[in-house]
Amino acid sequence: NDKDINIIGAGSNTLIRDGGIKGVTIKLGSKFSNIQKIEKDLIEVGAATLDKRISDFGTENSISGFEFLAAIPGSIGGGVIMNSGCYGYDLSQILSSIEVINLHNGKISKVDRKEINFFYRGCDLPKNLLITKCRLRGKNTSKELVKTKQNKIIYDKKESQPNNIKTCGSTFKNTDNSKAWELIKKSNCENLFVGKAKISEKHCNFFINDGCSRSSEIEDLISKVRDKVFQKTGISLELEIKIVGNSI
Repeated sequence: NDKDINIIGAGSNTLIRDGGIKGVTIKLGSKFSNIQKIEKDLIEVGAATLDKRISDFGTENSISGFEFLAAIPGSIGGGVIMNSGCYGYDLSQILSSIEVINLHNGKISKVDRKEINFFYRGCDLPKNLLITKCRLRGKNTSKELVKTKQNKIIYDKKESQPNNIKTCGSTFKNTDNSKAWELIKKSNCENLFVGKAKISEKHCNFFINDGCSRSSEIEDLISKVRDKVFQKTGISLELEIKIVGNSI
């Protein structure tokens, strides 16, 4: 039963409810965290490989296109599923192919990029496929240029987003015409809190757990913000984070 199987990447964009997760949870281990160069601009990575490692590998091997991954605190398998991105870049632009296991029959197969329909923060891959490997294609250039681009992205992230703080990442998706943080600010939600869950002063689309917050408090805060934004703007914000598990 697909509903009894949950696949978690690095868990960086996931809120697990206080009652935990029923059924089977699959999280790939260190054996699926590896990188190798296949061609001068093509690499193969295990699905559990952290995005930052891939960005650093690109820099060391003078391959441009992976710099934005330095700003995404996730693993590449999860990144493909949600088409992770930032600063105008996303996974769909660098993906060449993936290797998957069909959880229904155990068969391993390859899926080319052109067979996947990507959209903003998502794709149409069936839920019964577990990604085990990804091939990513960049562009050869000088190491200095790649490093400069990577450093700028890391700097921009540190300046604009909370760091070294517990969050689920960017909470809501941007809309076609507006940034989620702009809608939250416009709706006077910046100082909202529920229990120990509050909104980041640095970026109001990041909701903070100070270490003592329950998942239910984060979820209640999400609902409060969504309601206020809808009342003020008529726009219903969609979640970017994934909420899984059972309430207590």
